[in-house]
Amino acid sequence: MTTIQFILIVSAALIILAGLFMVIRSLKRQRSGTAAREVEYDKNGIPIIPRHERNLVDEPDLDDTIAGETTIAPDRSHLNAVMEEDSAHDHYAETTYQPEQGAYHSSEEPSSPEYSDWQTEQRRADDHEFSHIASELDGEPATERDAFSTLVSATENLMPVIDTAEEPSFTDNSPVLDKHLLAAADQDQNSPLNNATDNINITLLPRENIDHPPSVIIRGEQLLKIVDKYGLKYGAMNMFHRYENKDGTGILWFSMMGITHDGIAPFDLNTMPQTGFSGLVMFLSLPHPKALQGFDSMMSIAGLVSREINAVVMDENNQPITQDLKARLRTEVQEYRAPSR
Repeated sequence: MTTIQFILIVSAALIILAGLFMVIRSLKRQRSGTAAREVEYDKNGIPIIPRHERNLVDEPDLDDTIAGETTIAPDRSHLNAVMEEDSAHDHYAETTYQPEQGAYHSSEEPSSPEYSDWQTEQRRADDHEFSHIASELDGEPATERDAFSTLVSATENLMPVIDTAEEPSFTDNSPVLDKHLLAAADQDQNSPLNNATDNINITLLPRENIDHPPSVIIRGEQLLKIVDKYGLKYGAMNMFHRYENKDGTGILWFSMMGITHDGIAPFDLNTMPQTGFSGLVMFLSLPHPKALQGFDSMMSIAGLVSREINAVVMDENNQPITQDLKARLRTEVQEYRAPSR
């Protein structure tokens, strides 16, 4: 006998033994299944069937399908008798509550006076309880309130109180804003000076300096009093200006600079009280929206200042301005046309 034959015989023997074991086990199960056993019932009188004995082939009843497990619908025919008996003893019609009328209505009259009294007492107790709850929610006596209004009242009482801060109004001055506003106003007010293409110049020269070399005749301290007297304001380009109004408002009429040893120069307020001048120069910037008013104002104030410092009013060629020259200059200003660019 070879090794292979021996292995095959052993395997056949093991298979036979396994088959005999399974047959014996099946016979024991059949005997235990046929043995008599006591049937258990639930509280409703329905027999309790073990899970492994339920018939899974029949069509499942949806009422007994729980968590994916399908069982046979139990016989509930014995319950129909109980339901019919309860229905037979029901002598009262269906009762409904009408909210808009605030009372219960029944399609039929109750057959028992005791039941009617009990039902009325229950309604009063329910109405009293509802009124008490509603009054606690909004602090008012409850009348006819629907569910929505009661919910709104309860929500309002639960809303937190939110404190809001009052937004401060901006009343303080802003240096940056003021600078921009003043710059825009200054640009408009001094537009003749800023946009000038020509000038009409006059010179106030003290009489002592006409035939002699210029000397310091006009003291700065004296000049400050004169400009204040005739409404000239210190401003753009470090010069004194006469505006439409004496308080410094309105459009610019004309401007004024001083004559020093170095020639025509603007003023320095820091050193002006200690500075001396040998003459003054007034000029009207052209084009000008009110050129004639500006010219007349310049000639008038030039005459007043010349009396203060004992000076002669002269044109740009250092010729004294007579009445004829003044009229000719006025005509030039009136007929002035800005040169084309």
